Amino acid sequence: MERNVSKTVVLGASVNPERYSHLAIQLLRNAGREVLAVGPKPGRVADVDIQELLPQAEGVDTVTLYLNPSNQRSYYEDILRLEPRRIIFNPGTENPELEALATARGIEVQHACTLVLVRTGQY
Repeated sequence: MERNVSKTVVLGASVNPERYSHLAIQLLRNAGREVLAVGPKPGRVADVDIQELLPQAEGVDTVTLYLNPSNQRSYYEDILRLEPRRIIFNPGTENPELEALATARGIEVQHACTLVLVRTGQY
């Protein structure tokens, strides 16, 4: 039961329906997940408001990345402060620096596609 209400932060959220982050928000919401969306421009996807700043939130299970490594750097401290159980590096977001920081704090690092994980029931 707890698994279905865990929070996921989608970092790199977009209102553009052609972006994978947009689809990830929709799939996660359809799967009953609570989603916090953070992106460069405010907007709304499904019933989720996109925020420009990463909120301080409790109970974050997963941070799923849709930002290239150079755009991740400014979020390092905020991501680590959330103390998520895992960080998913979607294709193209792999970042050895952030991976090392996360691993040192006991955060699971996963190289995967959030869309595939949700669609196959592995999320």
